[in-house]
Amino acid sequence: MEPKVSLSREDQNYLLDLARQAVWNALQGRPKPKPERRIGLQPYGVFVTLKKHGHLRGCIGTFRSRDVEEMVIEAALLSAFQDPRFPPVQAEEYPDLTFEISLLTPLEPVQDLQEIQVGRHGLVMEKGPFRGLLLPQVPVEQGWDRETFLKYTCLKAGLPPNCYKDPDVQIYRFEALVFSDEEVASS
Repeated sequence: MEPKVSLSREDQNYLLDLARQAVWNALQGRPKPKPERRIGLQPYGVFVTLKKHGHLRGCIGTFRSRDVEEMVIEAALLSAFQDPRFPPVQAEEYPDLTFEISLLTPLEPVQDLQEIQVGRHGLVMEKGPFRGLLLPQVPVEQGWDRETFLKYTCLKAGLPPNCYKDPDVQIYRFEALVFSDEEVASS
């Protein structure tokens, strides 16, 4: 089933080009790119994932209520230079990077864990100041079932792995339109 967000291949290419240009400009000491046109989409959130030779190199999202173009630029820069799991991207790495964009739908509270479909839904786990998010593609890439997905989302939030059973924990699901420069180039 298709997610509730859709974009033409042309618009997907445009957003991927903006993400790449944002990182390239930063590496060259140039200002952020200015969007040449507006798609007219305001998703709930945008994540940009960077991979190098198929391995995660950075992934950060933004949830500001702005046009998708600004959100893509911001998330690309955060992923490349501020993901605390990795050192900042260097210019010599740039040709080896693959860019993936995830456009998120609004969060929906999960009433029943059976509502969660691995491969379709991403998850957010919240309790007090703790919050963790995993994108829909993560459990598929890792070969996880629903329970494992829930446990790793708890861990991402800095909570115990079975926190999803705690009635004080809020669980949300969302969908995402996910596309990468590898996919778009091959279609």
